[in-house]
Amino acid sequence: MSLLPFSHLPAHNPRRFVPLSADLGNWESIEPLFDALERSIAGVTTPEGLEHWLLDWGELSAAVDEESSKRYIAMTCHTDSPEAERAYLDLVEKVDPRCKPRQFVLEQLYLKHPSRPGLNPDRFEVFNRGVESRVELFREENVALETEEAKLGQQYQKLSGSLTVLFRGEEKTLTQMGRFLEETDRDLRQEAWSLVANRRLEMKDQFEDIFDELVRLRHSMARNAGFDNYRDYAFKFRGRFDYNPEDCFRFHKAIELEVVPLLNQLQNQRNRQLKLETLRPWDLAVDPLNLPPLRPFEAVETLVERTQNIFDQIDPITSNGFKTLQELSLLDLANRKGKAPGGYQCTLSESRWPFIFMNAVGVQRDVETMLHEAGHAFHALATRDEDLYAYRSAPIEFCEVASMTMELLGNEKIESFYSAPEARRARRDHLEGVVEVFPWIATVDAFQHWIYTHPGHTRSERAAAWGELMSRFGGVVDWSGLDAARSHSWHRQLHIFLHPFYYIEYGIAQLGALQIWDNFKRNPVIALQQYHEGLRMGGARPLPELFQIAGCRWDFSAGAVRPLIQLLRQELESLQ
Repeated sequence: MSLLPFSHLPAHNPRRFVPLSADLGNWESIEPLFDALERSIAGVTTPEGLEHWLLDWGELSAAVDEESSKRYIAMTCHTDSPEAERAYLDLVEKVDPRCKPRQFVLEQLYLKHPSRPGLNPDRFEVFNRGVESRVELFREENVALETEEAKLGQQYQKLSGSLTVLFRGEEKTLTQMGRFLEETDRDLRQEAWSLVANRRLEMKDQFEDIFDELVRLRHSMARNAGFDNYRDYAFKFRGRFDYNPEDCFRFHKAIELEVVPLLNQLQNQRNRQLKLETLRPWDLAVDPLNLPPLRPFEAVETLVERTQNIFDQIDPITSNGFKTLQELSLLDLANRKGKAPGGYQCTLSESRWPFIFMNAVGVQRDVETMLHEAGHAFHALATRDEDLYAYRSAPIEFCEVASMTMELLGNEKIESFYSAPEARRARRDHLEGVVEVFPWIATVDAFQHWIYTHPGHTRSERAAAWGELMSRFGGVVDWSGLDAARSHSWHRQLHIFLHPFYYIEYGIAQLGALQIWDNFKRNPVIALQQYHEGLRMGGARPLPELFQIAGCRWDFSAGAVRPLIQLLRQELESLQ
């Protein structure tokens, strides 16, 4: 792939099984390697031999995964490039569907192998339960459906990345328009918000068409695997061994009881400070005292330099880690036309280096995103020496602890971007954002529970379900006259389209991150030691243990939420 080849990256380990000449975008080069793994396991007679075989299997998986990641990165960085789109779709259509059934065969062979009981039970506990679950869930007929699902996801990315508006004589991406929602001129904010909302509404049928097809495909996958609904299938597919849908409902209730009252209080206070009759959607990002917007940087180079200064102050591990990302050109941060929306960190699995993708436009939220994705990158760097491929990544619920903790710790050093008064504003903005995101997470998660337990729903029923959840969790914002925009506001949440049921993880992880932040305020040295130790574990232990190692409890009941929201309340009051 010529757009972002990453050919400059040093390999972590020399290959010993996959030939250096193998074309990992070509099934004809990959198939013989699966054949060799199937043949070689027959000659394995000891637990040590089986571990060696697992490393060969992991080497192949990592090499294929890295090729996929490179093409995904190129496609999202250049959604307007036919070359990048074709290369990505070639892999989705011609390689992934062939790899999945072969991976399934290898998993079956591993589970049946007579030497498996001789493996260290503590070391392989998590690995074994994951393989057992995937084997139980695999259906040959779902491979083609997953391919169609990935192609529809690419259509959503392409559609979202193509949207622009003409604002006061200049073409702007929808991400770039976010800056204007921070301006003190209310008419300008309303104009900017309305342009973006109306542009999305112009495309609502296309978004809805994509989503209808995604729901249909996902329901078929669930039925093929013997489930009544996709929600229950997705929980097993995502490896949620440590919580269930009822726990999610308890989380929603905890947010409603403990967080929404604070959200309402903050929004009512904002309304009074802005001296408005009612708080409208375009009034949520402006400074409540009508101070000029925070502008932490203009050039992306400044964002990088000041972020580095923050990590220099936290500890040597984060400082050196971020320097490495710069030295290896593993950052693509600036917003531009043709770039997919959002931000992500993607690990190149064979070289074991993290890549960060962003759409920075010079707002405070960009600083938070930079810190967030850097936290993910530090997680990837912490597991580089883990040889078992499956353990170099952790469950999402803990991956997001890594990133959200770094937002909170970085916020303690935010003077790298601001003067002292502005730093207080930035800290308050960030903590208010933490309060605001909990109800949004509950809304998105509850919406997906509704969608996938009502597979025959209509578009109007879907809009009504979203509206009810917005009323339950959405605070005191006045949406009168904006019914269409409110009913379709979920279109901007890419997780609903691309990663179904990947969202409550943010809420669970935020509870863990707040606990680590609290620990940091009490004893930064010990808190950072525990944090890094948790990251180094990768996915080698169950979620409750990962939380414990990192210094926090695995608990998202109302009783666990309450003291953390009280901590946020106290911090916000101190920043008044």
